[in-house]
Amino acid sequence: MNILDTERLRLRTIDVDDAAFYYELVNDPTWLEFIGDKGIRSVEGARTAIIDGPRAMQQRCGHSLYVMERKSDGRPLGLCGLIQRDALPDADIGYAIRPEFFGQGYTHEAAVAVLAYARERLGMKRVLGLTAPGNANSINLLRKLGLGYVETRPLPPDDRPTNIYCIEFPPAPA
Repeated sequence: MNILDTERLRLRTIDVDDAAFYYELVNDPTWLEFIGDKGIRSVEGARTAIIDGPRAMQQRCGHSLYVMERKSDGRPLGLCGLIQRDALPDADIGYAIRPEFFGQGYTHEAAVAVLAYARERLGMKRVLGLTAPGNANSINLLRKLGLGYVETRPLPPDDRPTNIYCIEFPPAPA
């Protein structure tokens, strides 16, 4: 299901047909370093993870991680969306992109659209951002998006130290 369109991207819900793409993304060394090992060891495991993760979250919360697809050729570049975690009071913006697309502005473009969607369509009052303390690219992106640093603390499931950022949306004009 198509969720958002930007100038260059289409953001859509992830489907089991995206399992090979998802498997490659979550096992990329950059993902493993900064996001963590999800224990997905096969394309079949990726299918199960999609059903139990983003698909279930979309059904439960009305939002999840979305596939960032390039409009020009339909190629999946990465993921961007909103994640609702049990350990946090608000949804956080999540994103990951294949390394060959780093530095081309795709993640920023998708994240700007996701934040607008959170505010305007989902009526969220604030959105969090999470990143590993050593992930300079992610820290810079969160700051560019207007999220401010709140604290660093361990978060489940692996209790790795995590920087937490936040953006609060102003109330809609009356």
